[in-house]
Amino acid sequence: MEETISLQELFRTLRKRMKLIVILTALAITISGVISFIFLTPIYQASTQILVNQEKVDASALNPANIQTDLQLINTYNVIIKSSAILDKVVKELDLNSSASELYGQITVNSEQNSQVVNITVQNENPKLAVEIANNIASVFQEQVKILMNVDNVNILAAAQLPENPMPVKPNPVLNMAIAAFVGLMLGVGLAFLIEYLDTTIKTEQDVEDSLGLPILGLISPIPDSEMVTTNQTIVQRRNRG
Repeated sequence: MEETISLQELFRTLRKRMKLIVILTALAITISGVISFIFLTPIYQASTQILVNQEKVDASALNPANIQTDLQLINTYNVIIKSSAILDKVVKELDLNSSASELYGQITVNSEQNSQVVNITVQNENPKLAVEIANNIASVFQEQVKILMNVDNVNILAAAQLPENPMPVKPNPVLNMAIAAFVGLMLGVGLAFLIEYLDTTIKTEQDVEDSLGLPILGLISPIPDSEMVTTNQTIVQRRNRG
């Protein structure tokens, strides 16, 4: 029984403060949409792939031992790709306004487990520049790895391409607004229960019963003003007669 009453009180509170909850949710969605569409700078992404293999293509070069060696080298290559030895040359060749350390933050290098393919991903405000940086990193690395590692086992598998209609990878306005809606809803519900908890005024007969813990035996109905005036006049007339 107590659980049923608690659920009733819960829904009664939500229904009473529904306007507040809706306003806070709509406000959160609006703010998130404005920030996402107007204030946040769109970021575009470009990716290129390089293949780590042996220079020779005969049967002896494709044995499991050579492939395992290439896989072990990939972890080293992932570090070299984002090193200043590579990025300084990329900045210089493309005449970028950013430094190598700033470019470092725009680059992600990863490879699938037990795969000889390395993905180089670049994010930039300019979609064309993102493509140029990704391809230039791959070409510079392919040249420099011969000097740094004294090996020639890197080939460009797939160069980055600029699509006709580039789409930013972030921000994601729809996702941001969905998160804002959830936050606004939770904030509205929490605030509704807080206001209800802090509101100790007695407004209805149910509030009286809840506060005193006593059953209500009777109610006094409110008297309309028109009837109140008539009643007062009758009382005055009776006093005058008396």
